[in-house]
Amino acid sequence: MSRIGKRPINIPDKVTVTLAGQQVAVKGPKGELSRVLPPEVLVAQENGMVLVTRRDESRPARQRHGLCRTLVANMVEGVSQGFQRRLEIQGVGYRAQVSGSNLTLNVGYSHPVEIVPPKGVSLEIEDNAGKKVNQGTLVIVSGIDKEQVGNTAAQIRAVRPPEPYKGKGIRYSGEAVRRKVGKTGKK
Repeated sequence: MSRIGKRPINIPDKVTVTLAGQQVAVKGPKGELSRVLPPEVLVAQENGMVLVTRRDESRPARQRHGLCRTLVANMVEGVSQGFQRRLEIQGVGYRAQVSGSNLTLNVGYSHPVEIVPPKGVSLEIEDNAGKKVNQGTLVIVSGIDKEQVGNTAAQIRAVRPPEPYKGKGIRYSGEAVRRKVGKTGKK
């Protein structure tokens, strides 16, 4: 039995879960999410909890059991609290700017790079003191869908990943970048 899959999912107050066959819809104070689960798993709701079980002991059912439980748990957490990824921009002259909902990055290229977030994902900029500003070096990606938030953060990081010699680039907050020693001169 899957250690993750067998754990029940608690439904917080103000969150409603609707099951229609393999369709799971979750509605909460932050928004609404829905997903169709594969036919190998069964979803049931009883006394304030959602239980995910598998139909049989086949290999695909065992593979998807824990995954589907985690997907439903992320939907419940997203509509009740939301998700957030923080990115740091390091480098002389590197900065980010929000114009409308779009993010403009100046990270050492000859042109600014524009990022258009998907629907349901918001981008904000913070300064070093932690207050919201229009331009700065700390980007916050937030939304209710964990997958979209993570993909948008990865898309922003991919514009200029941190390089190993000086550490310049865009990195996740708290990410450790392995540094390399540069060339040594002739003696």
